[in-house]
Parts: sequence; C-alpha cells; structure tokens
Amino acid sequence: MNLRLAHVALLAAATMLAGCNASLEDIAPKAERQLPAKVVQTMKAKGMSTTSPIMVRLFKEEAVLEVWKQKDNGRFDLVKTYEICKWSGKLGPKFTEGDRQAPEGFYAVGPHQMNPQSSYHLSFNIGFPNAYDRAHGRSGQHLMVHGGCSSSGCYSMTDEQVEEIYAFARDAFKGGQQAFQLQAYPFRMTAQNMARYKSDPNYEFWTMLKEGYDHFEITKLPPKVDVCERRYVFNQYTADGRPFSPTGACPAATQPEALQTAYKTYKSTFDVAFTSALDSSAFSKPAPSITGVKEAALVADWSRKRARGERVSQEPPNFEQSGVMVSTRPPSERPAAAAVAYQPAPQPVPAPMPAPVAAAPVAEPAPIAVAPAPQPAEPPSRLGRLMTLFGN
Repeated sequence: MNLRLAHVALLAAATMLAGCNASLEDIAPKAERQLPAKVVQTMKAKGMSTTSPIMVRLFKEEAVLEVWKQKDNGRFDLVKTYEICKWSGKLGPKFTEGDRQAPEGFYAVGPHQMNPQSSYHLSFNIGFPNAYDRAHGRSGQHLMVHGGCSSSGCYSMTDEQVEEIYAFARDAFKGGQQAFQLQAYPFRMTAQNMARYKSDPNYEFWTMLKEGYDHFEITKLPPKVDVCERRYVFNQYTADGRPFSPTGACPAATQPEALQTAYKTYKSTFDVAFTSALDSSAFSKPAPSITGVKEAALVADWSRKRARGERVSQEPPNFEQSGVMVSTRPPSERPAAAAVAYQPAPQPVPAPMPAPVAAAPVAEPAPIAVAPAPQPAEPPSRLGRLMTLFGN
C-alpha cells in the first residue's frame, strides 16, 4: 500500500509540474538518460565498466558509427554499432566552409564539446579543424555528430541513437577520460576497398589515414596521433618529449619495436590481398567522391548563393572524375553545351605509402600491447564550455 501511495504521489507531482509549464524534459533530461540495461550487460560481459574510456569510428560508405570501449586488460573492444541516418557530401575530406563535406581524419572530443541544448536533440562537436586541417588551410565550424537525422556537413543520427552515443561519452568523462578519439573514414579500409578506390583523387590521403586504421586494428588501442610536415604520424615518440609542429619538419622519433614488427606482418598480408583485389574484375562501383579544393570551392559558392536566395540547382554542383564541371544553372537556363571543362586542382596530400609488394599470406596478427596514447590537455574554462552550448 505504501508503495502504491508513493507512486500516486510521484504521478501527482509530475502532473503539477506539467501544469506549471514544465515538460518531460524537465523531469528526465535527455542528456542524463542512462544506457539501456542490455548495453550495460554487454559491457560487463566484455570486462568493461560503464565509466571506462571510449573511442568512436565512423565509416561513410557503410554509413556506420561504432562505439568502442576499454576493457579491464586495457585494450578496446566494440560495444555497439549504429547506422548513420545521414551524412553530408561525398567521400573525401572537408576542404572549406560551405562545401557540405563531413570531415575525415582523426579528432579529439572533450567535455566542452558536448552540447546538451543542441537544436538537433543532442550533439557533440567533432573538433574540426584539427592540426592537420589547419596545416592545410581548411576551414569550417560546428561540425557535429547530432540527432535530428538532417545534415549539411555533419554526421546525423536518430534522436534515440544520439542519446545512447551521448551517454557513452558522458559516462566516460565521469570516469576521468579527458577526451575520446573519433576516427572518421571514407570506408572500411580493407584491401578490396583500397583497390576499388586506387584511382580516386583522394587515394593518397586515404592511404595516410589507413596507417592509423591499421595500428588500431593491430593493437586495439587508439593510436597516438601527431601532425608534422603537414601529414599525420602515428605512435611516434620523441626521446626528449619534443612536440610535433604541424607545418615543421618531423623531429627524430621512434616507434615501439613490437608495433613495427606487427605492422610489417600485417602489411605483408594486406599487400597480397590488395594485389589479388587489383587483379579481380568483381569490383562494386565506387561511391562518388570530392575531387579536391576546386570542387569544394564550387560547392561553397553554391551554398552562399543558395543562402542569399539566388536561383541555383537543387543539388550542389560537382566535378566529374574526368574533370568536367556539372553546371550550377537550373535546367531551363543551361546553354546547349551544358558542361564546361576544367582540370581539377591537385589536392594537397602527404607522400604516398610505398607501393604494395606481393608476399606469402599469413594469418592476421593478434593484438599486441602498446602503451596507450597520452591523454589530451585539460578542457577549456567554464566560460568556454558555456559558449559551446550555443554552437549548434
């Protein structure tokens, strides 16, 4: 009887609050909702606590977001996979403000980047531009993972999905994680996919990302990420702790010997599969990709005209792989020669990895122990965190 009375009292209190213009959000804020019991059980079965560190991976072509979590042994394991509701643009990196491209690369997300008051239910800022992006003069702001299933440069989830992803991050921060790593890729970087995109203008950039991808596949630890000579470097350690300059020369650095050995074996296996995939005729058609800075500038100009209310095509303009520009004019205004020839600008990319070499197949190496990457710096001040509440 006492329990029933207590339940009635709680309902009455909720009703009174509603009568005072309160909402369910006031009673149970979405940013504080707990992970489902089934997810918690999965974590416990894998040797994880609810507050252990996380890592996120995004794959555009597969439209997948993965949440990984640290186990008791220090390595990370996959907890849950979500289907991305919408992501913006094409395969390839983000170049400039307004190009509608969802970023690709390695980013860090801290507590100050979380937005519980987002216009898109809940969100967190990816951290674009990072050191690599800035070294290449790339621009853009407010690039998010958010709810609402609507995107113009972001990775958009359903509201229910983003509540869970937000809860994973919130709980990890409560456990002491200063920032979690977010890895954004064009596709799963298998030998078959890399062979499919061998002729893509973004291939060298993707080859660079693949080294970080491979390091995680081998170690099941988020790689230590730095930038020097305008390129990503992974799990490199300087003897004197000297910092890496994104635009300066790479300092003398070493890599754990066990990782070097495992990576060499891993890459030998990959090279055999890559060569075999190149010889195969069973390719599925590659997805559209951005050709470089010239196409990005074209889309950005289209975005500005659209924002001003000018008459433009419904879809953003683009360069075909052959270097032909698709006209931005509405069909009724297009001249007989609807396309104008352009040569795409060369994309600023780091030097490619060595060409694949055939080797005898070997089994995929088991994960090895590598020291976890140092935690990022402390988050900004309370004022900085308050300002981010209005960022999306």
